[in-house]
Amino acid sequence: MAGGERRADRGFVTAESAMVLPVLVMFATTLVWGLLVVAAQIQCVDAARAGARAAARQDSPAAVVEVTREVAPPGARVTVSREAEQVRVVVEARPPVLHGLPFELREEAVAAVEETVGATT
Repeated sequence: MAGGERRADRGFVTAESAMVLPVLVMFATTLVWGLLVVAAQIQCVDAARAGARAAARQDSPAAVVEVTREVAPPGARVTVSREAEQVRVVVEARPPVLHGLPFELREEAVAAVEETVGATT
């Protein structure tokens, strides 16, 4: 009788494993995707800061966009604007892997415009 119970237990363990395994895979996939989104958000932060520093140094607008795009996630949109003595750089990107989600990653950085030093003769 003990052997019969062990065989029945093996069946339950197999059934439980068949139910739990897909849930664990889904959970692990969600965790990995979440980490990718966080990494892309950090890239947006770094890109906006790098662009704001370049704009504050009064680099050309093309150079500011180029510096920002080098750091930003692939396909990110970069907007550079100047308001009086401040520059604002906005980086917007779609989340990685699942592009159909209804949100975007967005980060902006503001920096004070640095004074340029005139050439001395």
